[in-house]
Amino acid sequence: MKTEENEGRAGLLYGIGAYGMWGLVPLFWPLLKPAGAVEILAHRMVWSLLFVGVALVALRRWGWMSALVRSPRKLGLITLAAAVITVNWGLYIWSVNTGHVVEASLGYFINPLVTIALGVLVLKERLRPAQWAAVGVGLSAVLVLAVGYGRPPWISLTLAFSFAAYGLVKKKVNLGGLESLAAETAVQFLPALGYLVWLGTRGTLAFGSHGAGHTALLAATGLVTAAPLVCFGAAAIRVPLSTLGLLQYLAPTFQFLLGVVYFHEEMPPERWAGFSLVWLALTILTWDALRTARKNRAAVEAAVSAARTGTAPAQTAPATGHTGGDDGAAPVSAPSARSGR
Repeated sequence: MKTEENEGRAGLLYGIGAYGMWGLVPLFWPLLKPAGAVEILAHRMVWSLLFVGVALVALRRWGWMSALVRSPRKLGLITLAAAVITVNWGLYIWSVNTGHVVEASLGYFINPLVTIALGVLVLKERLRPAQWAAVGVGLSAVLVLAVGYGRPPWISLTLAFSFAAYGLVKKKVNLGGLESLAAETAVQFLPALGYLVWLGTRGTLAFGSHGAGHTALLAATGLVTAAPLVCFGAAAIRVPLSTLGLLQYLAPTFQFLLGVVYFHEEMPPERWAGFSLVWLALTILTWDALRTARKNRAAVEAAVSAARTGTAPAQTAPATGHTGGDDGAAPVSAPSARSGR
């Protein structure tokens, strides 16, 4: 029992560490200026592969590679995942470095709602009434924010849809976090390296041109990508999906607070109204998921008890709808590697 408690406590700390790092990463990208967003993105791809490669060698986890190479379907899905996360990473870096931290945080707030919508449209999943209500409130929030911004919040929507699509593809690939990131960055590596070489031939490469500290920071993009992923993986095997689902709200919350308090981005009343609607939708979604998790656990416990005593359990209607986890406990889907920051 003591060991389980220690493992659970360690898993919670790993989870807080992972989502905390993802939430505080807007403080890092501005340090890489005057490098442009595309160059930063290319460095992130190149250095991530190197860091993750070292980690896989240290852990001796390379047996999955031969199976992946022999599966054209999985290779195609990995390539698609790499393309989608490239859009997500690039737009996020650009958003932070051009003063759109709050709008970027909104993308990760509404990501659970977009994930649910994709579950309905692509996987033909059925939603419970509370989930429909959450999606409806989320759509209302987008309309309010569109009025507030004077345009659709395209940064938020692109980040949310690209990351939801990324999670959907990764679900079909079914690789571990480090393994998946290694495969995706392997796809990205040559184009990214080629772009950096091209910048070098033009004399516009920031790497090595602004001192050793700046060069080290660009190389650290790989560590910034890999470190929270390692913590997330450690948390995922120690805590329930419901806990991870709740912890994931830490990242956009930190990003939002940084945008308002640290970067002093404007928050007129209509934006507060839009964000409030998003938070209301997430509250409904979380409440429904936790309620469903309790019902499912009660049903399982009743079935186990009935099996032990040899009596027939009371008939309980199974919960339906997208719950984001095999145990029905997570408020939203938690992809195996949340590397879209």
